[in-house]
Amino acid sequence: MDAAGKLRIAGAALNQTPLDWQNNLHNIHQAIETAVENHVDILCLPELCITGYGCEDIFLSDWVYQKSEQLLLEVAQWCDTITVVIGLPLKHDGQSFNCSALVSGKQIVGIYAKQNLANDGVHYEPRWFTPWPVDKASNIKLNGIEYPIGDILFKHKGIKIGFEICEDAWRQDRPACRLYEKGVELIINPSASHFAFGKTEDREELIIKSSENFNCTYLYANLLGNEAGRMIYDGEVLIARYGKLIQRNEWLSFQGVDLVHTDIDFSNVAEEYPAPASFVRDKNHEFTQAGALALFDYLRKSKTNGFVLSLSGGADSSSIAILVSEMVKRGVNELGVDKFIDRLGVKAVGKFKGHGQNMAVIKAIVAQLLTCAYQGTKNSSEATFNSAACLADDIGATFYSWKIDDEVQSYSNKIENVLERKLDWLSDDLALQNIQARSRSPIIWMLANIKGALLLTTSNRSEGDLGYTTMDGDTSGSIAPIAAVDKSFIIQWLKWAEESLGYSSLNNVNNLKPSAELRPLTSTQTDEDDLMPYAVIVEIEKLAIRDHKSPLEVFDILYQRGLESKELLKNHITKFFRLWAQNQWKRERIAPAFHLDDFNVDPRTWCRFPILSSAFSEELELLKKR
Repeated sequence: MDAAGKLRIAGAALNQTPLDWQNNLHNIHQAIETAVENHVDILCLPELCITGYGCEDIFLSDWVYQKSEQLLLEVAQWCDTITVVIGLPLKHDGQSFNCSALVSGKQIVGIYAKQNLANDGVHYEPRWFTPWPVDKASNIKLNGIEYPIGDILFKHKGIKIGFEICEDAWRQDRPACRLYEKGVELIINPSASHFAFGKTEDREELIIKSSENFNCTYLYANLLGNEAGRMIYDGEVLIARYGKLIQRNEWLSFQGVDLVHTDIDFSNVAEEYPAPASFVRDKNHEFTQAGALALFDYLRKSKTNGFVLSLSGGADSSSIAILVSEMVKRGVNELGVDKFIDRLGVKAVGKFKGHGQNMAVIKAIVAQLLTCAYQGTKNSSEATFNSAACLADDIGATFYSWKIDDEVQSYSNKIENVLERKLDWLSDDLALQNIQARSRSPIIWMLANIKGALLLTTSNRSEGDLGYTTMDGDTSGSIAPIAAVDKSFIIQWLKWAEESLGYSSLNNVNNLKPSAELRPLTSTQTDEDDLMPYAVIVEIEKLAIRDHKSPLEVFDILYQRGLESKELLKNHITKFFRLWAQNQWKRERIAPAFHLDDFNVDPRTWCRFPILSSAFSEELELLKKR
């Protein structure tokens, strides 16, 4: 825009991949080209968009910084008629910094270095980077030329510009406090802010309040998609001015680049802007969209041919089958069949290009991408078989069914021979249950290997808490899509999906009580009888794991709420803590999980716990006396 004080500003969400230079540069180039076509003056790209945010300990390698510097100089040549904010890591005086470079007219104008490093929950930035000191500026030499770096301000067409990078904005003593004192009119925030249920509303409030409190226009651009395997980024681009949100994009897009822009007249503080359209973001919608996008990205970035799922007819495996179906539905609806297939990169579905966009094509694509198998035993019920078969037919998945009784009996016979006795349910309950779950693993893995597909693991977070899983059985797999959400939510979500997403076949699973079906059918085994009510697990888990409370503290809080009778509550809390401590070794081996909630039990990303410990023995003795 040419008028004095007027700028067209834009943010672009990018679906990057760690160290995938070709993909990352392609997305950056596409964003810049789109911005130029739309006559954008200033474009904000996300944090560390050149390398990807999730490079982890590769950020300890010097060559990555050299490569980033080289690529920054290359990207600068695309910025002839536009000013672009580009995120990358840089070395300066022997230290590593998380930076955003401002490039204009093919020249690097300067580099802002992040002052506050994320170091909680899933973040470990201080392991790789050094926080830049407040109010310090220096010069950095790139390709023989010196540029300003640090806590610096910029000016563009008379508009004073300052920066925050992601975590900078979430601190009480944040850079924006000082930028306000310096009369900054535009604050730009390139981010890599991971998805969690409800976080988008908190983030939106942060941006709106920031624009109000610091009397400015605030431009925010986040990463997009399942970048590195576990973290999902919602790809939000938000622009707020003087306490009002004036632009936003659709979040959790299947696009590689998602750009929005708006015109700002910085000379007119009273100018009114229409509010952007709102959209539904309750937990059920968030789980569906985030899970679908995460599966889409994981599939295409792992360069595999599809998914294989042991579909038991129960809640966990059924929820994963629905997520795969939604991945195809939502991806096709947003991108169209041809672009969906191109982005996915799976040869088997290429034959559907040019076929148009209808449910028959969507189900045909699902059939190519998802293979399900019901692996029954003499302890499996007709109800769970029907549940699995109906669901597979409803979504279009390829469905097989076989029995594993011969394999189970073969293993049992060998052990009976060496022990010189018969196995029975009274003495050998756990072993007889586990061998069934484990016997399912080799053959389903074989099918996945033959197809070159990802094996989907069905463990949920509640089971992970208590070790209610069979290692190398139901934990076998490449990716665990629901391991970060609790069983109560899964049960509720399936009922919602039946009604709101139109999966009538879910009526079968929604009328079943969750059961491992590993004991004889006459025992009427249920998961909650084996453990405790799932609703109780959720409440104990929040306090014990998320809030780090002791057994006694958990009891005092939940007893005051009237959750259960005193003795029953004490028993359930004791059981939770004992099983939690005994089963850390299982959590260490659960397949990678998508981070979906505000906490999880994955020791790789959120909750570290010793494999060997006292199992809270003293603390549980105190609880007994309460």
